Amino acid sequence: MSGLRLPGDDGTLSTWRPSGAAAPAPAGGALPPAGGAVRRRTAYAAAHVVADPLAPDAPGAVDWDATMAFRRHLWSCGLGVADAMDTAQRGMGLDWPTTRELLRRTGAEARESGGAWCAGVGTDQLPPGPAEIDAVVGAWREQLAEVAAVGAVPVVMASRALAAAARGPHDYHDAYGRLLTDAEGPVLLHWLGEAFDPALAGYWGHADPADAARELAELCARHEGAIAGVKVSILDADVEVAFRRALPPGVACYTGDDFAYPELIAGDAKGHSEALLGIFDPIAPVAGAALARLDADDTAGFRALLDPTVPLSREIFRAPTPHYKVGVVLLAYLNGHQSHFTMLGGLESARSITHLARVLRLADTAGVLADPDLAVARMRPLLERAGVS
Repeated sequence: MSGLRLPGDDGTLSTWRPSGAAAPAPAGGALPPAGGAVRRRTAYAAAHVVADPLAPDAPGAVDWDATMAFRRHLWSCGLGVADAMDTAQRGMGLDWPTTRELLRRTGAEARESGGAWCAGVGTDQLPPGPAEIDAVVGAWREQLAEVAAVGAVPVVMASRALAAAARGPHDYHDAYGRLLTDAEGPVLLHWLGEAFDPALAGYWGHADPADAARELAELCARHEGAIAGVKVSILDADVEVAFRRALPPGVACYTGDDFAYPELIAGDAKGHSEALLGIFDPIAPVAGAALARLDADDTAGFRALLDPTVPLSREIFRAPTPHYKVGVVLLAYLNGHQSHFTMLGGLESARSITHLARVLRLADTAGVLADPDLAVARMRPLLERAGVS
């Protein structure tokens, strides 16, 4: 098997060859059928979008064929799709008009395939900066109607505009209370922590995540009939566990913790977290196979498959965490799901070649390379571009 000269953290080059372990096939065998057939857990993979580097209006254009093909890949692994969320570069290259088109197209694919999906409801059609509560609620309502119309489970995303304007917890209760009171069906809420988006620092009116969690649990208790679940993306497993135990019985906790997801999904005697994870995008075949083990009451087998992916996830989601999308797209490229390593807004330049080399090594160790020889061939021009011959 051919190898590469990869840079290390000390700047030196060393020869590396893949182990030869390939990811599980995305269909058949131990994997559940397409359409979200994982039963013991609800599991969504937050999906990225594929940029079109040759479009006249690049770098903001989307390759729709490749983007939809990737959603079909996620469904084929037995996972649901979480679309139009931060993994799809909401707020980092994907604007609202393009998001509307993404929703329309994914909705059509979901109807065709029977795939389960949810989609982000944001306020990014508003101008940057603070906004009045009425404007925030109005923006959420507009997007909620769009998401509901295409058949997705709505995920009400944290609002940068609200974070900039709120003067305390009462403003969050006011804004969310208005939206939830009028919602026609249960929604998911998304608590995206400061690590993922610094503009959301102090969300829910508190700097301490434990205090914010108590505030959010109180909101859920007030509006439990309108809330199906809460996605928690704060990278603090202890806070997440305490939060899920404080939720009303009908409100589920969805982990967005890309550092501790195996233990949070496996759960304990007092409960578990469902899954809505960005890392499930690049590790979908392994995640689907692991969840199938959990369906078969094989928790040890679930952990044996999923635990080796954690070092990879920790590398992809390392600080600055908002740039985690680079590692996600790199693996989509290395695994043949897109023909190039280009992102909306040129975001692929946000990580170093040394980081990309670490992602490649860890992906091989985790068994998530679909074709190791292809990965080597596709990594080579990236190294050459960075001056590594």
